[in-house]
Amino acid sequence: MAYEVEPPKYVRLAQTLQRRIEDGTYAPGTRVPSENQLVQAFGMSRPTVVRALDLLKRDGWLESRQGYGTIVRGRPEVVEHKDRRGREALEREESQSAGRLIEVGHVPVPARVASALGLPKRAEVLMRRFLVEEDGEAVELVSSYFPAGLVEGTELASGELLSGSPREHLEVRKKVRFDHVTERVSARLPEAREAELLDLPDGVPVLSVLVVARDASGRALQVADVLLPADRQELEDTYRLN
Repeated sequence: MAYEVEPPKYVRLAQTLQRRIEDGTYAPGTRVPSENQLVQAFGMSRPTVVRALDLLKRDGWLESRQGYGTIVRGRPEVVEHKDRRGREALEREESQSAGRLIEVGHVPVPARVASALGLPKRAEVLMRRFLVEEDGEAVELVSSYFPAGLVEGTELASGELLSGSPREHLEVRKKVRFDHVTERVSARLPEAREAELLDLPDGVPVLSVLVVARDASGRALQVADVLLPADRQELEDTYRLN
């Protein structure tokens, strides 16, 4: 049986502030209330308020400006480019993709995923791990994590390949709607199992693209950790300077 776990206080506060950005209470370009004002308004500790603001800054809703305070940026830009790893991870049809479904099951939430899903450290989540291959070579390892309560009544816990993407499956079965995506790229050494699956020599790092997909209220529906062998990647992006 899966249990609903209440998100930590800082996540609940971040979701409340995000809703106020969404409904125009805090308009883009304006300052949000100060830390002291938020502490008094919500009856929460300063560390909780700071963590909530940091989460919103990290996900692109807010930014700090020297001498001016914390500014509303508005809704983060939705990922629309076809070459974005995050969009591929969310929309990949397992049954139509070259590769293998490696593992499906309930696991303790990894630390790097817990805060994104708004879960305490010892909570359980459902993980689906898919190894993408090209010409017999492992090129990408995608570990997708879902809140346990969200996957009840779906086939996501099945060891069979999905005919559509996890996103489509959730939107149809659970009547949720994916609204926006944030991506965070970092480099790290792989865990032993990750290195084995990607056939990496000792000491070769991976690029980790942590993809967080949320609904319009800010609730995280899926987190995908996309691992790319650093010795086989050439990343390029083009953007405008405004």
